[in-house]
Amino acid sequence: MLRLNELRLPLEHPEGALRRAIINRLGIPSDDLVRFEIFRRSIDARKREAMLFVYTINVEVRNQSALLARVKGDRRISQAPDTSYKFVAKASPTQSNRPLVIGMGPSGLFAALILAQSGFRPIILERGKAVRERTKDTFRMWEDGTLDPESNTQFGEGGAGTFSDGKLYSQIKDPKHYRLKVLDEFVKAGAPEEILYVNRPHIGTFRLVGVVEKMRAKIIELGGEVRFQSRVDDIKIERSDADPTRGRITGVTLASGEHIVANHVILAVGHSARDTFEMLDSRGVHIEAKPFSIGFRIEHPQSLINECRFGEKTPNPLLGAADYQLVHHTTNGRSVYTFCMCPGGTVVAAASEPGRVVTNGMSQYSRNERNANAGIVVGITPEVDYPEGRLAGIAFQRFWESRAFELGGGGYKAPGQLVGDFLAGRPSTTLGTVQPSYTPSVHLCDLSTSLPEYAVAAIREAIPAFARQVKGFDLADAVLTAVETRTSSPIRITRGEFDLQSLNTRGLFPTGEGAGYAGGILSAAIDGIKIAEAVSISMNA
Repeated sequence: MLRLNELRLPLEHPEGALRRAIINRLGIPSDDLVRFEIFRRSIDARKREAMLFVYTINVEVRNQSALLARVKGDRRISQAPDTSYKFVAKASPTQSNRPLVIGMGPSGLFAALILAQSGFRPIILERGKAVRERTKDTFRMWEDGTLDPESNTQFGEGGAGTFSDGKLYSQIKDPKHYRLKVLDEFVKAGAPEEILYVNRPHIGTFRLVGVVEKMRAKIIELGGEVRFQSRVDDIKIERSDADPTRGRITGVTLASGEHIVANHVILAVGHSARDTFEMLDSRGVHIEAKPFSIGFRIEHPQSLINECRFGEKTPNPLLGAADYQLVHHTTNGRSVYTFCMCPGGTVVAAASEPGRVVTNGMSQYSRNERNANAGIVVGITPEVDYPEGRLAGIAFQRFWESRAFELGGGGYKAPGQLVGDFLAGRPSTTLGTVQPSYTPSVHLCDLSTSLPEYAVAAIREAIPAFARQVKGFDLADAVLTAVETRTSSPIRITRGEFDLQSLNTRGLFPTGEGAGYAGGILSAAIDGIKIAEAVSISMNA
């Protein structure tokens, strides 16, 4: 096939216009175009009065060699690369040893899927519940503040990304085209086909639930096993007398007391599995403290963001709800940036431990709620901000989450403040035009003691700076909700560069967000595929 780049058409181009544009660009008769598929579609919004779709197209034509010779030198036309996924290793017919996958978020789900497709019949151990039962528990938390520590926004089938915008884009390098494998599997499981080609694809929470269920069914159909409410409380490591700091994993112990023998264990826990991190540290698994970010959620009317980006409060439906991504380097040396922006979404309760408040953002596929929200967060580092040890970042998170619970008045109400009051340094007492979306509810107060002083100062400086890029970002009635602490894992479970195993525990393969090697659904899923390949090679060695 051929790859045709930079084909531009108006947003509302008529049916058949794309085919005609391909034929005209290639300069071929209509009958010579066998078929085409959209590889990527983005929006050129530089001229608001004349926005364009920009297409990259894969094209099959008759006499391809002759056409390539004729257009030689045209950088917009080339041979399409092979982007199909290639399995690294298949299980042997006599393979009886089964790998364990701990955790069923994106990395664990895709690691298990690749292993199952390769014939290794993985066993998945998920501490939480199946996704529909988990959804009921999560919604109950949002409605009345009833927290189930094992089934919530963080824990359960699908991982933390299930209750998010379902964003499927990342800036990681992907020379082996793992991204397309991930998106293709999502589409096979029921995700909209457009995620294969739109520039910033997303699925949304409700659709993700069905997608995750179908992927689980596929893993089971291929010989895998899924066990819910099976929290791993301990691991067994066999150590040599010659070097007691190094060892090999030989199995895991569940909360029920059951011991499972295994010498290939994929550790795909999420960034909130603090008890698991503490257990691994106590067992001597190599762990390092890692930078992450802390801050608030900020909510604006979605119409304000639409007008700033597109010039209209209610833009063309083809454009969807507008988003933004902002960064500011402050005078106190901190970086403030917007994180996990959710157009037309809601702020959600994301706590997983009693007596602590955590916020996050979520959107449905339609992105049609009245508010836009995003994390507005400050980068922090272990060397400067929590130098007390490998797990000091966890203690840091817990302190500020407990403080948010206290400021919110209990019951998992979130403390909040209007942007105008926050910038002026005065408590908020009444809401303005922006109604916060967080449930159970928001308790207005003064957020100046909800984060470290340097973080508060940095965010106060960043908001007016962001308003120079997004007009109205400093809207006085916009709402800040505390506290956002789960931007990424506070630790890294270090692994080898090539074999991807724990630096000092053979057979243990850390992956995904919790291990400190991903950030978001797509990058976590891609990391899960890489780990599955490493496991399959190791099992065949």
